[in-house]
Amino acid sequence: MNKESIVLGSGDLYCTDFQGTDTEIPADDVIETEENRLGHIKGGAEIEYAPEFYEAKDDMGKVSKVIITEEEATLKSGIMTWCGTTLEKLCQTARVTESAGKRTVKIGGIGNATGKKYLLRFVHKDTQDGNIRVTVVGNNQAGFTIAFAKDNETVIDAEFKAQPMDKEGTLILYEEDMEAAADPEET
Repeated sequence: MNKESIVLGSGDLYCTDFQGTDTEIPADDVIETEENRLGHIKGGAEIEYAPEFYEAKDDMGKVSKVIITEEEATLKSGIMTWCGTTLEKLCQTARVTESAGKRTVKIGGIGNATGKKYLLRFVHKDTQDGNIRVTVVGNNQAGFTIAFAKDNETVIDAEFKAQPMDKEGTLILYEEDMEAAADPEET
């Protein structure tokens, strides 16, 4: 059955190390933990898929063939609650040390790039129509800006560019519950 619904609201964003295309995607309850929360988000999340095509066409416009040549997917979100260890997941050259009650983050030096990939999971919870999960594997390739303003919270905008998560070249894993989750107060 094809049950369409209206999707309203934001969700939760989780992040964990990912070791390559031979790695199985962990179970939902392994990914979706407080320990893996990247931070509470502001402004929701956005997944963007952008294909590129090549069209071969004769001079008279009578025959043509179109093939897809490239794909790009990006998961974007604003991270409102964060700390120094969050920066380590947003920057490949970040190094975090903790000593004597102080956390220090050093950023920069391309020789310090870790090359780490992360599994990112956005979960939109909807007890009426069912939850939606969007998973990508990649890293933040947009850099970041930390703005401290007297009348606004500091939100770090991250853009994780997706890389293949399996041997099929999957960039986005979109999962939706076919039945709404039971409301814990009704059980």
